[in-house]
Order: sequence, then C-alpha cells, then structure tokens
Amino acid sequence: MLLPVVGLIVVALCGLFLFGLATARVGVGAVSIGVLAALVPVAVVVAGFLWVDRWEPEPAKLLLLAFAWGACIATITALVINSGAEAVGDILLGSGNGSKVSALVSAPLVEEAAKDAFVLLIFWRRSAEFDGVVDGIVYAGFSAAGFAFTENIYYFGRAFAEYGFGNGANAGVLAAFFLRGVLSPFTHPLFAVMAGIGFGVAARTRQRWLRVVAPLTGYVAGVCLHVLWNSAATLGGSKAFLTVYFLIMVPLFIGVVYVIVLQRRREQRIVAAALPKMVADRWIAKSEVSLLASLPGRRAWRRQARRESGRAAARAVGLYQASVSELAFLGRNSIRSEEDQQRQEELLRTLKTARADAVRLATAGEPR
Repeated sequence: MLLPVVGLIVVALCGLFLFGLATARVGVGAVSIGVLAALVPVAVVVAGFLWVDRWEPEPAKLLLLAFAWGACIATITALVINSGAEAVGDILLGSGNGSKVSALVSAPLVEEAAKDAFVLLIFWRRSAEFDGVVDGIVYAGFSAAGFAFTENIYYFGRAFAEYGFGNGANAGVLAAFFLRGVLSPFTHPLFAVMAGIGFGVAARTRQRWLRVVAPLTGYVAGVCLHVLWNSAATLGGSKAFLTVYFLIMVPLFIGVVYVIVLQRRREQRIVAAALPKMVADRWIAKSEVSLLASLPGRRAWRRQARRESGRAAARAVGLYQASVSELAFLGRNSIRSEEDQQRQEELLRTLKTARADAVRLATAGEPR
C-alpha cells in the first residue's frame, strides 16, 4: 500500500530538486522560457507514441509514470553520475576534458540504463501489460520523452539566459529549439526504443537465453547510437554532425517507423483473427466484428456513442474495445497457466461491465 505513495514522493522530490537546480543556474525567467519551448517537441513525441499504442493501449497511469520516471528519476540519476564522471575526467585528463568523458562514456551508458530501467520494471513486475514489441517501444519511448523534456528545459533555458532569443551573431533559444526541437526531437526516444524492441522480443519468447540477450542487445545498440551522436556533436564539428544526422540517424528513424508500422499491422491481424472465436464463445456480438477489426471502425463507434449518449458512454465503449484487444493478445496462444486463466477472467469481467455500462447509457440517453 505504501509503495505507490513512496514512489510518488520520490518522483516529486526529484522534480523539485531539478527545478531548483535549473532556476539556480539560469534563473526563473529562463526556466519558464525553457518549459514553453520544451512543451512543443515533447507534445509531438508523446502524440507519436500514443499513435503507436492504438490497438492495445497501455494503462494511462503506467504511461504517465514512465514519463515521470524519465523526467525525474532517470534525469537526476544521469545528472549525478555524469557530474561525477566529468569531475574525475578533469582530474585524470586535465581541466576541460571531463566534459568529453561525460559526453562520450558516462552519458550514453548511464542515460540509456536509467531510461531503460523503467521498461525493465514493467517487464519484470507487470508482465501481463507486456504483449510484444509495440509495448516495449511505447514504454521506452515515454520514459525517453520525459528525459528529453527535462533536458530540453535546461538547454533551452541556458540558451535564453546566455544569448536571449538570438540574432545573427549569437545562437540563442531559437537556434537551440531548431536543433533539439525540430531536427532531433526523437533522438532520445530512438536510442531507448532499441532496448524497448529487445524487451518486446523477450516478452514473446520462451527461450530463457533470448529473454536476457535481446534486451541487452537493444541496450548496447542504444548506447552505441548515443555515443555516435554525442561524438559527432562534441568532436566532429558541423560537417560530421550533419553527416551522422542525415546518413545514419534519419535512415535509422525511418527504419524504426517501418518496424512500428509492421507491428501495428501484426496487432490488427491478431485482433481480427481472434474475433470469430469470441463470437462463437458469445463474448461479443457478430454485428460488432467489422467495427472491432479496424481502427477507423473503432473510432467511428466511440464517436457515435459520444454523440448519442455522452462521454461516459464513449469511455465505456473504449474500455470494451480495449478489453477485446487484451483478450485477443492473451488468447493468441493457448492459456497455459493459472495466471493466464485469472487474467482472462478479469478481462472478461471488465468486458461485460463495460458493455453493460455502454448499453445502459445508450438506453438512458445521457445528455451530451
């Protein structure tokens, strides 16, 4: 009972510490500008991962927790360790070289581990919420989006404190926004998604060695990409940076998007294939199959429910649809364990309750 409360307190304290540290370094006004500027790219990134998560949406509270983890816990962990690595680097290699040690060694290793730790926790403690590659991508993406949000607040705030909005001679917050908010808003999520894919593969296999190797391989891939990115930005100059950006990062991003599209289609096929059996088992009505088999059909159903019976009816229909998807993913293999059986019974209760609520609200004709 106390664990969620303790977790919220820790997250809140980390957030307050980071806010206080940022304001002490660049000032309240600069931090305010940083927050406003950071909201734009994070909104785009979050919207993108919500689009990925349409067929079998993850619980909103876990997505919010993933974002908070990245924004607070992962950020403060990386800050402490990277600062220590920079100090050690200055001592061993001479003043000014510690920042390179931090950027090229500490930051990739620590930041990717800190972001991926939340995915590991979900994979370990909430395995019922982990159905495959898409889930790994979404949890990793939300954690990384939170991390990038906090990092951008500081970078944008510092740019504003030092150069204002910028002009022809100085690169201010507008230049920083273009580099971090326009050219590379998905950079941190892209690194973390490598491990997310690995955890997704691990969730779908029965081979113990692969359940260990796949996430580790994803983590190493994310670290290597992070090292490459930081090396181009720190050591290579503008030409090397643009080369890495256009020849490696952009094609890789397109490749990950392609994988996501394929996985979304796979999820659609899983749901569509399960619907006839659900009709035979009398879990759903035959007339609902065409509506449940496509995302446009599901959206149209929710909109109709909202238009005719109100928001509560639309939420009930959405919960009903989500329960159908969860049952489809659970049943794509035979129910093998008592835990699977309990999960199926829980989902069936949720499905029946949501359906009853939707019917009741539609019958009552709740005003909009």
